[in-house]
Amino acid sequence: MSRQDKGRIARPPRLGPTAQRVADDVGALPDVTVQAHWEIGSQTEVNGTDFYVGEDELGHIHLDGEAHVPVGRALADELIRAKLAARFPWSRDFVAVDTDDAAHAIWIFGLRRAQIGGAASNELRERIRSRAGAKQAPSRRSSGGQRR
Repeated sequence: MSRQDKGRIARPPRLGPTAQRVADDVGALPDVTVQAHWEIGSQTEVNGTDFYVGEDELGHIHLDGEAHVPVGRALADELIRAKLAARFPWSRDFVAVDTDDAAHAIWIFGLRRAQIGGAASNELRERIRSRAGAKQAPSRRSSGGQRR
């Protein structure tokens, strides 16, 4: 959805510590604008933070820490197959990512930023394959499950 279609521009809310870290890092990406994300149908009830590059939506983070990123259907399918994101139930063009893994959420937003910047589809798919391989490598630390 375009920035204009989202409604009035207002300051974003303060998120929980990990989600706010993601928001700060995403907001620092080149040419990113940060604003309030409104509850559907409201111009008064804030439900998170929106990120835009011009009129292109980079994504948003809800107050509960779940991020939604509009990468398009093909890339969404790739991310889901690679187990790097979850299906967003309301649109097959978006993926859902929990900001509890801040580095990973920032990586997903970075992938979308590269897409907006004109990165070729094969380059984006290669980034996904590389990330999936790194995430599957054995680790001494176990990771928790992803919220849906």
